[in-house]
Amino acid sequence: MVQSAFAILEVPDLSAALAFYRDIVGGELRYAFPDETEPVYVSLQLGSSALGLGLTEHPDPVGGMLLWIYVDDVDSATDAVRSAGFPVDEEPADQPWGERVSLVRDPFGTRVRFGAPLEP
Repeated sequence: MVQSAFAILEVPDLSAALAFYRDIVGGELRYAFPDETEPVYVSLQLGSSALGLGLTEHPDPVGGMLLWIYVDDVDSATDAVRSAGFPVDEEPADQPWGERVSLVRDPFGTRVRFGAPLEP
């Protein structure tokens, strides 16, 4: 079952993106990874919505859009996508920031990342 979802814009210059979405638009920085060095990912609060900004050297030609969906079980959600005949770009894997994630594609080629917190 889906818990929540948010968009991640992948950008080649995170500082420029922050200057726009935080400094000009007024987003509030809520999370940065890693937090001890220059971040490669940040989460901003924009009103009641969240927006992720992720640093990438190779933005996706579809427009750099990534939809993140928190689910109860990343492996089951990924298997359901595969069983329906859609591409799985990245198999479920535990990440150093404490989540299990996978990457799939929707019918239009949009990248969709499934995520769930790792059990302590």
